Amino acid sequence: MTGHTIVDPDTWRTARLAHLEKEKAFTRERDALSAARRELPWMEVDADYPFTGPEGQATLMDLFGDAPQLLIYHFMYGPDWDEGCPSCSFWADNYNGTLPHLRHRNTRFVMTSRAPIDQLEAYRARMGWEVPWYSTLGSSFNYDMGVSFTPEQIESGEPLYNHGTMPAFGEESPGLSAFRRVDDSVYLTYQTFARGLDMLNGTYHHLDVTSMGRDEDELPWPMAWLHRHDRYPD
Repeated sequence: MTGHTIVDPDTWRTARLAHLEKEKAFTRERDALSAARRELPWMEVDADYPFTGPEGQATLMDLFGDAPQLLIYHFMYGPDWDEGCPSCSFWADNYNGTLPHLRHRNTRFVMTSRAPIDQLEAYRARMGWEVPWYSTLGSSFNYDMGVSFTPEQIESGEPLYNHGTMPAFGEESPGLSAFRRVDDSVYLTYQTFARGLDMLNGTYHHLDVTSMGRDEDELPWPMAWLHRHDRYPD
């Protein structure tokens, strides 16, 4: 026996239609939330941050390419780490196929981390990712964007992460920043962290429509099951 309620087709359809009304209400609310997000004020970014890519030095303006919009995924990969964060790797596995579609909607997508560029490029090749990746080593960019923290900040226990609503749990944290270029100016238009990044992970959303869901409630922590995609046991 499954241990779950089993019903006839008519009862199944009645229950499904009732839940569909809730899903439609959620979709309408999500559309309204997205519209409100687009109305948020912008903040000009006037710092001259240096980035290092596989072809050398770049500026924040350079990262846009010829697009007016830029999305930066802040990937957790510290300068002295041997590998990139497994959770960020889980998220990055979702991005390859989005790049041409984003490009045709006037948006460039890149990742940034504090690890040296040669380490980023080696890990990117290992993972098979096509997303451009830039090193912020030696720059205050990660700290200013609220995704890297000093040992002193961590020790303080102050709520510094996720717009000052959560304590920093380590020197590196994940996030997504959205930027807009207008003439010679760059503006920060949106940022999201922690569970706000959930919407970027297609694997989780596929699991959400299954009968078992994410199946993480009994684990020591939500992603205790996770491996980098080339390290799952056979």
